[in-house]
Amino acid sequence: MEKCLFIYNPQSGKCKIKEKEGYIVERLSEKFDVEVAHSQYAGHIGEIIRERGAEFDLIVGAGGDGTLNEIIDAVMSLDKKPTLGYIPSGTVNDVAHSLFISKKLKKAVDNILKGETFSHDVMKINNKYGIYVCCAGLFTEASYATDQKTKKKMGKLAYFFHGAKGMFTTKALNLKLSYDGGEIEGKYAIMLVNNSRYTAGMKINKKASLNDGLVDVVLVDTKKDRVSFGSALRVMFMFLRGFERYIGRKHFHHFLVPAFSVQLGNEVTINLDGEKISAGSFEASVIKEAINIIVPKKERLTKQIKNI
Repeated sequence: MEKCLFIYNPQSGKCKIKEKEGYIVERLSEKFDVEVAHSQYAGHIGEIIRERGAEFDLIVGAGGDGTLNEIIDAVMSLDKKPTLGYIPSGTVNDVAHSLFISKKLKKAVDNILKGETFSHDVMKINNKYGIYVCCAGLFTEASYATDQKTKKKMGKLAYFFHGAKGMFTTKALNLKLSYDGGEIEGKYAIMLVNNSRYTAGMKINKKASLNDGLVDVVLVDTKKDRVSFGSALRVMFMFLRGFERYIGRKHFHHFLVPAFSVQLGNEVTINLDGEKISAGSFEASVIKEAINIIVPKKERLTKQIKNI
């Protein structure tokens, strides 16, 4: 019987997963030899996986996008990479939406037992790994700067209200982006590096291909040292309506690339999969089909993900 590690933070998500641990383990035991590990502090999940992850055929994580990012970042350090199963229980669950994984517990566990593996691209940002978004600028601090208490009360609306507070005080990004074939330099309201159908709970890139070895990079102009009201509105509408309809329009710059570099001031914080990872300049590349994750099978969703 294949070995499975079920790992999660028992204090997160109003302890809902902790209450359902017995059910989850019982179901997973139908197919796997299951071991449970509890995260006890920030970064503990990654430590456990780096130390013991190669012992398992499957790692099942429960939590939000940040938890999944921690798992993926650790798994990428392993020579033998286990398949991933995911039980979404966070505030937004962008990755789960993109992969058609249900937030309902029973369906999420059913997916792990009956689904099929999908080989998903992974982004490398300097020495960190992420699966779906890297960004800086307007609104991008909300995912990690919003306190947990507010998230629990307001859900994903908490991100919107936190982001709105900084709408008129955010400094423009002075950056230079270089890629094979060119470079662009200027002042921008936001830099968005996307490999997901959903970001911040919104369907921002419905045609995203998640395993083609490329990422979408979007920059939105602003002409002043602080983000202008007009630029802020453009960013808001881009999230609300999806950025594909703005490709080619004035003030929007779009690149589909396998790798690039960004020169930024050291005061600029980089957000990777909703987590604060570093500040300043960075090198980015896409590792094609680097992670195997279980997705629903019954509607041939793997084909949909490839072709949407």
